[in-house]
Amino acid sequence: MTSERTRRRFVDRLEKNGVSNTRVLAAMDSIPRHVFVDEALAHRAYEDSALPIGFNQTISQPLVVGLMTQLLLESNPSRVLEIGTGSGYQTAILSELVETVYTVERISGLADRARETFRLLNVTNVRQKHDDGNLGWSDKGPFDAILVTAASRGLPEALLDQLVEQGRMVIPVGDGDVQELKVIDRMGDAWQQETVDYVRFVPLVGGTIR
Repeated sequence: MTSERTRRRFVDRLEKNGVSNTRVLAAMDSIPRHVFVDEALAHRAYEDSALPIGFNQTISQPLVVGLMTQLLLESNPSRVLEIGTGSGYQTAILSELVETVYTVERISGLADRARETFRLLNVTNVRQKHDDGNLGWSDKGPFDAILVTAASRGLPEALLDQLVEQGRMVIPVGDGDVQELKVIDRMGDAWQQETVDYVRFVPLVGGTIR
């Protein structure tokens, strides 16, 4: 358990650093981040830092989660595809804000653990798939918005094709230590892109792990 004071400081820090959407702040206040990390790291769950979750993966820095979610919500999405379930923390935040979240994870151990956490928190509007995230989830698309939680070397064509007209994708792009956080808006058969920040994510890898 964490104190109300700890959670209040957590949300205040997010707000001071640029998360201004009140719905996003409320979601991040209500979703307990400590349940998405190992018990040994629970005391660090409300720090503004990425933490290991096994399988050489991390739970993203809360500020980055808040900013990416805020950018995504600007397109007013209802159905969202998330690439990289990971711990499930970003997924749970999205579940508070949109009608349905479709999330794809390539590592079955992470997908299974996230499923249990969703059950614990009574998150019922998330649909999960164990697959290569580069492929998206075409038979459930197109989607109003797509959020990618790992860094791609370029813009995955399969994901671009699964966006609705005027849909939005938020994705880190680059293969170095620091990547560009891009917002991609679909305009017919064209995509308008803007770099909004610089971030550091694990790479978006193809294939699956059982």
